[in-house]
Amino acid sequence: MKVYDLCCELEHRFEGWFASEDDFLTQSSQDLIACPMCGTHQIKRLPSSPRLNLSGATTRVSDNGAAARLQEQLLEYARKVVANTVDVGKQFAEEARRIHYKEVPEQAIRGVATAEECAELAEEGIDVMALPLPVPVKQTLQ
Repeated sequence: MKVYDLCCELEHRFEGWFASEDDFLTQSSQDLIACPMCGTHQIKRLPSSPRLNLSGATTRVSDNGAAARLQEQLLEYARKVVANTVDVGKQFAEEARRIHYKEVPEQAIRGVATAEECAELAEEGIDVMALPLPVPVKQTLQ
């Protein structure tokens, strides 16, 4: 198996496993590869070191699909978080404080905060949780 780093038009990054380079090219040309986050078929291969999944392949596959189910559950959870929160970008800490101190109406938010900002929020009694959600490149430039 060949493992490729892939990226969709919205800059969601993910891995694709293919039997060969030809398999990847065939699936790509027929729009058979979809982003697991947004479903788009506009996929490109990213530069990466070649990786082959050879050793232990039967061990990883023999879990009766548990790993695939877990990955799908995590992706579904990520989709729900994205769909049900407002992205406040780099203003996360400021917006979390405004919500906590009731300066603005309460709403579910997501965004980017440094470790230092998260520690300061915790000291103020504001609970936050880090989630590894894909962030499109366009949003990181805000």
